[in-house]
Amino acid sequence: MPINILMPALSPTMEKGNLAKWLKKEGDAIKTGDVIAEIETDKATMEYEAVDDGVLAKIVVPEGATDVPVHQLIAVMAQEGEDPKAAAAAAGKAVEQRPAAEAPSTPPSHPGGEGAAQQAAAHSAAPAATSNSSVAKPPSVPLAPAAPSPQRGEGGGEGARPLGSPTTDGHGANRNFASPLARRLAKDAGIEIGRIAGSGPHGRVIARDIAAAKEGKGLRAPAAPPAGAPAPLIAPSLSDQQIRALYEEGSYELIPHDGMRRTIAQRLTASVQTIPHFYLTIDCDIGRLLTAREEINAQAPKDKDGKPAYKLSVNDFVIKALAIALQRVPNANVSWTDAGMLKHKHSDIGVAVALPAGLITPIVRNAETKSLSVISNEMKELAARARAKKLKPQEYQGGTSSVSNLGMYGIKDFTAVINPPQSTILAVGAGEERAVVRGGKIEAAHIMSATLSCDHRSVDGALGAELIGAFKALIENPVMMLV
Repeated sequence: MPINILMPALSPTMEKGNLAKWLKKEGDAIKTGDVIAEIETDKATMEYEAVDDGVLAKIVVPEGATDVPVHQLIAVMAQEGEDPKAAAAAAGKAVEQRPAAEAPSTPPSHPGGEGAAQQAAAHSAAPAATSNSSVAKPPSVPLAPAAPSPQRGEGGGEGARPLGSPTTDGHGANRNFASPLARRLAKDAGIEIGRIAGSGPHGRVIARDIAAAKEGKGLRAPAAPPAGAPAPLIAPSLSDQQIRALYEEGSYELIPHDGMRRTIAQRLTASVQTIPHFYLTIDCDIGRLLTAREEINAQAPKDKDGKPAYKLSVNDFVIKALAIALQRVPNANVSWTDAGMLKHKHSDIGVAVALPAGLITPIVRNAETKSLSVISNEMKELAARARAKKLKPQEYQGGTSSVSNLGMYGIKDFTAVINPPQSTILAVGAGEERAVVRGGKIEAAHIMSATLSCDHRSVDGALGAELIGAFKALIENPVMMLV
């Protein structure tokens, strides 16, 4: 029986991937552990390993293909002793018979968000796996916390109700069932799925209904809120069509979003809508830090070519200071969950790295235990691999706090958005000479402003002030980081 090779879900946020390269060709023998392809996710390029022996019978999705949905068939492998041509022919018929319009573009939505959806997908795939329906398994990655579903009940939860049956949300408002493809198209078009009249079985909304809705056809009037219902807290956003209508045709260029940009938009929107942020700003005198940095770099050992073993930056001191501050104020080194608070033992500090398509936050694990020189070299290596999209999911997921530094752009101070499931993020501005008053006299000093964004559910005002105060004490007296 042929073994189906499916597009893997290599991270909790991955819905589609790009098939960057096939490392095996049709007819090649494959052994367990062989790397058969390179898959580009929204943030990294990862190797795809085989977990069975056999022969690559047919490549269904060619290399270079983009936006391939997770769990879509990408190749077929013949088992040992099986005729590869027969396996390839069987795969070709299966692909031809599959209705293109109803092919799922993403795994079905489930209550609980992306993490629950992945678990459900894994359970639904289990029987197939026992009958050799999958050749490779993705690396184990921690599940990201799920953002609330934007539409009540969108993920199902109706028991045995037929998939296409319309129902109500308990207040009399229509709530349509729709194919995954239709939901994605409606979301991209900025059209509320509940307003679309479905033409599929049992009134199910399918792809052609979205196309009609874009032309203003088949749309229901918005449901009136029940008497006494509070006004919506968030105004509906403009649709793509409404935004484009505000600008003269030909006066702009439409640049489609890539996977990274979409993921950043989704996660940060969820962050500001679901996390109650508050901000604490403090000024730090970094005169001693700059002196210490200069002396340490001057004393760095050099190799035979005269290259220093390390070159510390101000950001390396910031990472170390935040890591130690979290250890000194352990009640702030936490993550909020509905069941309880996760109190972390180590300080895993994410550091924002700018990329052409957005940003990513590789994590320096156990930063409180590492020397400044180790942090410096590790950060340089992580940043280089981040720009080459070579980070593994465990290298940028999780973390207990983050640093975002825009000082190199001359930014004096700013506020940063918390990266869930973390409870804090430190926004660091430029160090600059400012006039300060000391002993009644005006003097010049090197001052750096830092703003701590806090999740008010897990870190209240006094606790946040204690944390940023501990950071200030360390950054102004860098010798304290060395003891």
